[in-house]
Amino acid sequence: MSKLAGKVAVVTGGSKGIGAGIAKALAAEGASVVVNYASSKAGADAVVAEITAANGKAIAVGGDVSKAAEAQGIINAAVETYGGIDILVNNSGIYQLGPIEEVTEEQFHKQFNVNVLGLLLTTQAAAKHMKEGGSIINISSVVSTFTPAASAVYSGTKGAVDAITGVLARELGPRQIRVNSINPGVIATEGTHEAGIIGSDFESWAVSMTPLGRIGQPRDIATIAVFLASGDSGWLTGEHLVASGGMR
Repeated sequence: MSKLAGKVAVVTGGSKGIGAGIAKALAAEGASVVVNYASSKAGADAVVAEITAANGKAIAVGGDVSKAAEAQGIINAAVETYGGIDILVNNSGIYQLGPIEEVTEEQFHKQFNVNVLGLLLTTQAAAKHMKEGGSIINISSVVSTFTPAASAVYSGTKGAVDAITGVLARELGPRQIRVNSINPGVIATEGTHEAGIIGSDFESWAVSMTPLGRIGQPRDIATIAVFLASGDSGWLTGEHLVASGGMR
């Protein structure tokens, strides 16, 4: 039997990259999936089409997680369409790198609003509907501990995600809802391609720092998300699973 048969999952930022990979993997294991997007409806529709073509269940739902009403709307869509929510993947995230001299108020608030406030608002909305056995998976990053230069704001957001993961694990544990994070290393996504990371000296350096000798792919994170969403990880909560090929 599929590991997630009968479960309902919401994946924020699911129109591309890691989010899309996770959405497809959860659906392949039997979950009905809400693929959230903020701007790329076409991308989310493509993910939904791929899932439904493989006989899975999915819908695309727009919404900015950093706005309370829209975060609530994403969760409402899951409840209205599929009857509830069992799995929440807080994947929505943005980043802008640069030295301390280039940090601006706008850049700070934009990243913290999506990466941190968005996680809180979506979790707040979802937790009202989650029952015993629910799983919340926060997508953090290896930068929360690796702390590379020129990433003060972004690394700060992911440090916050790690701390919040621990707090929510304690808060929601009595209700038998688990909260864990996945902390990826460098992953080949549309975003890293557009940022010029793939094929750059930085990619070469990252590979040199990775014992497994390559950067990651979305599927490397998706399989871990399936594990955390399923009963296979039923005794894990408050954990940060570093998925970086050994990069530290």
